[in-house]
Amino acid sequence: MTDRIQQGRATSTDGHRVTPDGGQAGAPDGGRVLRPRNWSPVRAVTRRLSPDGSRTPGNPAEPRRSATVDCALYLDGRRQAGDWDYAEALAAASRTETGFVWLGLHEPDLTEMTEIAATYGLHELAVEDAVKAQQRPKLERFGEVSFLALRTARYCEHAELTENSDVVETGQVMLFIGPQFLISVRHGDACRLAPVREELETRQDLLLHGPWAVAYAITDRVVDLYLEVADRLEDDMDVLETEVFDRQASGRIQRIYQMKRELVEFKRAVMPLQRPLLALATQMNRDVPKEVRRYFRDVQDHLSRTVEQVNSYDDLLNSILQARLAQVTVDQNNDMRKIAAWAAIAAVWTAIAGIYGMNFDFMPELKVTYGYPVVLALMLTISLALYRWFRRNDWL
Repeated sequence: MTDRIQQGRATSTDGHRVTPDGGQAGAPDGGRVLRPRNWSPVRAVTRRLSPDGSRTPGNPAEPRRSATVDCALYLDGRRQAGDWDYAEALAAASRTETGFVWLGLHEPDLTEMTEIAATYGLHELAVEDAVKAQQRPKLERFGEVSFLALRTARYCEHAELTENSDVVETGQVMLFIGPQFLISVRHGDACRLAPVREELETRQDLLLHGPWAVAYAITDRVVDLYLEVADRLEDDMDVLETEVFDRQASGRIQRIYQMKRELVEFKRAVMPLQRPLLALATQMNRDVPKEVRRYFRDVQDHLSRTVEQVNSYDDLLNSILQARLAQVTVDQNNDMRKIAAWAAIAAVWTAIAGIYGMNFDFMPELKVTYGYPVVLALMLTISLALYRWFRRNDWL
């Protein structure tokens, strides 16, 4: 049995949270401040007990890793000071009309996600999807809670594009949007949400619209990364196109296939998101506030631009691939012409030597004094004439 008491953050005498640099974090002047019940700092204690309750010797048991990255309570568009437990934060938000909770998770396991689901009333099917993280972008509704799945993408830097280069890294972000809470579940590192939270907390006017404002900010960040990836992919396309049409370059076809595979992975993140965003940007989803719906329309415009870029890249890659295959066929034909030309030259020597190698008794040329050098000169003359003719017609 292991008793764990989470360590609270240090606070100043006036109740505000003390930051690592010695400053205080709290609500701005005029804002209301809510504090959790366990506000005083507590030293972390870990001990191992035997079945009868006595302390047993040995190293303390390893605590279970918490998937919680940040849990914050927002009231009137302002973050409330304190280190909030997700259950206490939800209870505090429920006592107000404008408060909501943003709980950020990173790769939670099923046990922890089930505990959070019991507190926030999440549907078991959505919880299972959030844990497995193998979902296509979609928008579903379970009672009062909306479930939005997003595929994230990030461009991978590489010095040179090879047949094994990783060009696009993908991940996933799932959002549970309720009346007074938003739970973000992140898988992978393709899109970190800490910068989104920091930027959003400077926009009180947007946070006043509640959890859907957070959903917009996260979706906008994901789509902005799509645009960045699409712009960087264009540079790789230019390199491939230049190499294919440069006769001095190798232009290995494996690199084109690798680029096409990476583009397919990127398309799986971008293309299916069009329908969920359309529902959020229009009146198909009436849970989204009217003001926030306008922001979603802007995100939809950015996504449409990315979709157009991805489709053009796909067509361009197909054209590059076909051009490279055509070049390979032309090169093979050129090689076959060279082989045929040299075979024709060699056939002259083989034919003449074969005629005089039949060993007939009556062959007039066999008794000629200068027959041997004359025949060698004849074969060399014919070979030189054929070589010159093949060179003039670009066969050699």
